[in-house]
Amino acid sequence: MMKNKLVLLPVVLLVLVGAGGAYWFKFKPSGHVKKPPPPHVEGSLFALSPEFVVNLTDNHYGKVTVALLLKEEPAPAQLVATSEGAEKLIQDPVVRSTITDDLTGIATAELIDHNRRDALRKQILKDLEKATDIEVTGVLFTDVVVQ
Repeated sequence: MMKNKLVLLPVVLLVLVGAGGAYWFKFKPSGHVKKPPPPHVEGSLFALSPEFVVNLTDNHYGKVTVALLLKEEPAPAQLVATSEGAEKLIQDPVVRSTITDDLTGIATAELIDHNRRDALRKQILKDLEKATDIEVTGVLFTDVVVQ
């Protein structure tokens, strides 16, 4: 009887050590923390309101809704409340004037063709960098209608 216990004891210890090792390698949280993937959009999106309605060539007009991708969220000192309770950038009149100037009188193809529209957004970005103190990193046309 004593001999059976002596044989059984190493087997039980071996099973316990094996189970502990399996737990250690399989379930123990590692010190390596997986980093989240980088965001697809870096910065803060700020939609301009209302949309822009501009005259295009050949008696057409375009209606464009624009959002700005800002380097960071605007500080409260950079915003002003509207009568509707929304917020606008303090430099909103300069921003709107710059965008309106860039959109007015362009050919309808500038808004319809993807590549031309991309070039137009880059031009607006460049002009906003010159005309304002706002750190704009991108210009997005969220809605485009040409008639």
